Amino acid sequence: MYAVVQIRGVVKTPREIKDTLKMLRLHHVNHCVLVPDTPAYMGMIRKVKDFVAYGEVDADTLKEIIENRGRITGNVKLTDAYISENSQYSGIDEFAQALASGQARLTDIPGIKPVFRLHPPRKGHKTTKRTFQQGGSLGYHGENINNLLYKMR
Repeated sequence: MYAVVQIRGVVKTPREIKDTLKMLRLHHVNHCVLVPDTPAYMGMIRKVKDFVAYGEVDADTLKEIIENRGRITGNVKLTDAYISENSQYSGIDEFAQALASGQARLTDIPGIKPVFRLHPPRKGHKTTKRTFQQGGSLGYHGENINNLLYKMR
């Protein structure tokens, strides 16, 4: 499971990059989506790698994001009670574990919004014009995406 966070805006960018971000449901800066590790999604992520940060997310970070930023239809906060009523999972913790291991999908819970609207990172981005390997915030973070998501909780 990959977490993809839009870091840069789309003003003066090619149409195909805008379209790919739209297909990933990334319409605004600091929005995050969770995508499975499939060749189709990896091709889309590689196309927009200069506008997003992405990496493998772990279960603890996933649990925190779902607790703090998970919403259902009507912009209502996602709770343990809602998950236990509308799915086979007992709460957010169990759902996050299943989601991280690939046994569950976000669509297993009806009404959950697929986009997490995150806070800008505490202490800011290093830079939004360089890749993570060059000391910036863009591109592939690997396991370090969890640190970025923690700063954006």
